[in-house]
Amino acid sequence: MGKKERFYADIMSMHQEVTGSCNLVTVRLPSGEKFHFIVDCGLFQEAEFMHLNSQLPFKPSNIDFALITHAHVDHIGRVPFLVKSGFEGLIYSTDETKSIMRVALIDTVKVMRSDAKRKRHPVLFDEKDVETTMKMVRGYNYNQWIQVREHVEVMFLSNGHLFGAAMILVRISYPGERDINILFTGDYNNKNLFFKLGEIPSWVYSMPLTIVQEATYGYMDSSEIVKTFADNITKCVSNGGTALVPVFSLCRMQEVLYTLKCLQDEGNISCEIPIYVDGKLGIKYTYMALSGELAIDEDKREFLPQNISYVDKQMRGTIVQDSKPKIILTTSGMGSHGPAQSYIPIYITKRNVLIQFTGYVAEGTLGRELKDTPSGEAVKIRGVLYKKQANVEYTNEFSAHAKADEIIDFLNQFEKVNLVLVNHGEMHSKDVLAERILNEVASKHVGILGMYFYRINSYGLVTSKSAKFM
Repeated sequence: MGKKERFYADIMSMHQEVTGSCNLVTVRLPSGEKFHFIVDCGLFQEAEFMHLNSQLPFKPSNIDFALITHAHVDHIGRVPFLVKSGFEGLIYSTDETKSIMRVALIDTVKVMRSDAKRKRHPVLFDEKDVETTMKMVRGYNYNQWIQVREHVEVMFLSNGHLFGAAMILVRISYPGERDINILFTGDYNNKNLFFKLGEIPSWVYSMPLTIVQEATYGYMDSSEIVKTFADNITKCVSNGGTALVPVFSLCRMQEVLYTLKCLQDEGNISCEIPIYVDGKLGIKYTYMALSGELAIDEDKREFLPQNISYVDKQMRGTIVQDSKPKIILTTSGMGSHGPAQSYIPIYITKRNVLIQFTGYVAEGTLGRELKDTPSGEAVKIRGVLYKKQANVEYTNEFSAHAKADEIIDFLNQFEKVNLVLVNHGEMHSKDVLAERILNEVASKHVGILGMYFYRINSYGLVTSKSAKFM
């Protein structure tokens, strides 16, 4: 084996599309020592892949450490299962992600328990496993090197995707060898409504890098976004209707609340129209944001609209019986869990109702089912057929992911890109973005994670091979 091949890293994705995020890295040192680490370990939410949630395509006890980009369940939802299955290393995240993780994972247990009871299968982990996991989590600030083991340092870099979200720079070193540098973007956004992004240290831009780049919206440019939310909500309530708005608990619920506040402030919707907020996790995160536990810029701290009520289970019956105009924010964002499961069957059959989704809906979710069902036809919800009469709309204007043109601009900031590995997206999206990167970014090579793994060294790509782990 040649000298360059004595020191390398193999990178492979344990997920083929969007959810279930988990990247496995195997490092070989010139001494012959090998070790493994993972970046994220999330739950699959696409119906096609959900059976993989109870499997890990590697031996957990062989994983040296785990890195977490952010606290969405499709990136952290299997971490306690990883621990339960024999992982004994440390888990590294930002401080803010660590503070969110326990809340998110406890809620995940509740959701899994409900699903398990209905589908008659065991839960992956319980609250005790979450507590064991949290004892293994170490939180850090941005822009500081963290020695996670001999020969490996990591640094969390600012990312607009979510409160506490980070890109992760991994530096693998060995005496007498050039460093292997890998930048995992995680779910990446170049902006956030609630906070200003921190500066990436200038020297990062001149490092020779392999970049693992997400591609959720790699098929579209930011100029293609059509902002319809405000008009849809305004039109609905002005006509005396009910607007049901499924939202993700973290960041999305708070952003939609702020948008409704702006609509009130601008006189587009009356402050007399009640706004109901349902979903324990979303309400919990909203309290965390209001209390300062989540990093929000001072001018956005007062993000609540007027005439808001937090809903509990006992209030739902009264709310749905009330025919007056109202706005209901409910979890989950894809409609398949949480109080949305109570509201959608009732409102889907009513003509004077807007069901306004505010983000990505994965294959196999109720949100995607509603999207794919023409108006007037039957949609099946928990085994019961309902006629789709409500106006069901979707918008990507709140998306927490950068679009293709923004990703290209981001990548072009780096001076020495050896390899870009496109990751985290539906196959079409990854294919489209990879071709654009090939044509528009000065990267030596471009690859697509999912079906192949890539061996890299300090100079970039060594080889690629089929990854048959599914």
